[in-house]
Amino acid sequence: MRTTIDLPEPMLRAAKRRAEERNVTLSEIVTDALRAELNTKPTVSTKPFRLITAKGKPFPGIDLNKTSALTAMDDEAEYRR
Repeated sequence: MRTTIDLPEPMLRAAKRRAEERNVTLSEIVTDALRAELNTKPTVSTKPFRLITAKGKPFPGIDLNKTSALTAMDDEAEYRR
């Protein structure tokens, strides 16, 4: 398939030299370089997840397994204002 790409002049000259050294076409050089790029897995730089926990209950009488209790506590605090 034919397509047009714009390359910086120094990169094009270097690619043509490499093709001549390897006795292949410029298309083969570009295809090989693109194939190598597409076969590498992208590196994702993320920090590892670290869960910070605390012992005991943060609020007396609140069960964190029942989030509706947290909502009720927030509502009561708001209505008191």
